Amino acid sequence: MNQFIFETRQKTIFGIMMLIGLISLLITFMGDDQWHTRFWSNVLHNSVFFTGIALMALFMIAAKITAWAGWYTVFKRLWESFSLFLIPGFVLMTIIAIGIWAGWHHLYQWADKAVVASDPVLTGKSSFLNKNWYTFGGMIIMGGWIFFALKLRGLSLDQDTNGDTNFTQAHKMRVWAAPTLPFIGFSSAAMIWLWVMSVDAHWYSTLYAWWTSVSLMVSMIALTIIILITLKIRGYFPLVTIEHLHDLGKYLFAFSIFWTYMWFSQFMLIWYGNIPEETIYFNIRLHHYPVIFYINIVCNFAIPFIVLLRNDTKRKYGTLMFISCLLVFTHWINFFLMLKPGILQTAHPDVYNVPGFNIPGFLEIGTFVGFLGLFFYFVFSRLEKASLVPRRDPYLMESASHHT
Repeated sequence: MNQFIFETRQKTIFGIMMLIGLISLLITFMGDDQWHTRFWSNVLHNSVFFTGIALMALFMIAAKITAWAGWYTVFKRLWESFSLFLIPGFVLMTIIAIGIWAGWHHLYQWADKAVVASDPVLTGKSSFLNKNWYTFGGMIIMGGWIFFALKLRGLSLDQDTNGDTNFTQAHKMRVWAAPTLPFIGFSSAAMIWLWVMSVDAHWYSTLYAWWTSVSLMVSMIALTIIILITLKIRGYFPLVTIEHLHDLGKYLFAFSIFWTYMWFSQFMLIWYGNIPEETIYFNIRLHHYPVIFYINIVCNFAIPFIVLLRNDTKRKYGTLMFISCLLVFTHWINFFLMLKPGILQTAHPDVYNVPGFNIPGFLEIGTFVGFLGLFFYFVFSRLEKASLVPRRDPYLMESASHHT
């Protein structure tokens, strides 16, 4: 089937997932501290995670267009739909930014003027770590992401209407895709520093943004495989073959190794250097969050490495689905480990044993389910707006006959 139909049953399932998330957030809010730290940290955690997945989809689209790649064409509508989640992501991150100005939460130490005034490290970073950069800088950068996502989506849909036998639209898309790449590359680092790394305001890392981006890339590819397999079983994406899934499996394998390389490079250099202001980051997470620290390594590297190392496992629906589901959840846990310890130290210094911060509880998982339902609902609603098969894309035949 070339035209996706967003069925009532699917809407109901995603609606129930969103309801679970809403109930989890309400329960969290009512049983929280005076700053509602657990509630807001859960909102920040999931907002950044799913907004980042949308951004990585846009990055992949732009990279493929710039490289004249054709193999992904038969499922490019899925990545286009992912990228448009930047719009609800913009709303979610704006709410968090408003919360800084209104005093709704205490997520970031640098947002407290009194603390900054008495802290020389935060004073030195205040030209970047401040409310204006977080709010208005973030809105401008995210607005740029959305502009490029809508532009590339519009040109892609225009091919369906006007055709592109002479590659006119393809050339236009490449003109817009080329600047998209460096814009995302530089601006995503700034937003990751603001949104995620600055919860540990005294700590810094030049590798952090790329390590975080690779984690989001793995999650995006894993969600791509999950949705493709699910919809293909139901008769959609007829031109997607096991060869396409095999290639996506290779991407999943490669980026999982790359994530580990980034993680280990950072950890080893900090451990070897043994400089107190650098080691504090891993020291807290290793000694006070040991369960999820080691889950992070085992599930995000060891298991996908062992399972996906064999060529045939990347050609089996069951194996790909299992690994993809595992990686989406465990990279979500990776973001939990990046965010929660720093936020807890800001709200409650020298306190480590707090529900919802040491390990994801039922309310955290429920919130994740709700955001996942929101993401699926939005993506499926976008898939319905256009043909799943870009019939007049000049690379369609190349993609449909794709072989490894």
